[in-house]
Amino acid sequence: MKLGLLSEFDAAHHLPGYQGKCARVHGHTYKVEIMVEGPVGDDGFVMDFYQVKKYLNSALEEMDHKDLNYILPNPTAELIADRLFKRLKEDLKGTVVSLVSLKLWEGKNKWAMVER
Repeated sequence: MKLGLLSEFDAAHHLPGYQGKCARVHGHTYKVEIMVEGPVGDDGFVMDFYQVKKYLNSALEEMDHKDLNYILPNPTAELIADRLFKRLKEDLKGTVVSLVSLKLWEGKNKWAMVER
């Protein structure tokens, strides 16, 4: 069975070498949606949403209210999504769920998605 969870964080960045507005420092409210998958246990849960949220928020903490250029040399939506996906995939090892996908919205209408 699959579960989904949505959270958000705020961060600033600029795109080095980019020709356009995004070359300047600016900020976004990023939304992150994850999907995990696992069996339904005897307790009726795949994993308690509270636990899934703890894993997601722990991964987002690294980026929340930060300048993403200190974390990634070229913080595009694609590379931010990839970093978060790899972090969560590793964090969830040894649990009853595995990460299926992560979708990162940069603002309202733009997103990048990583799937296993």
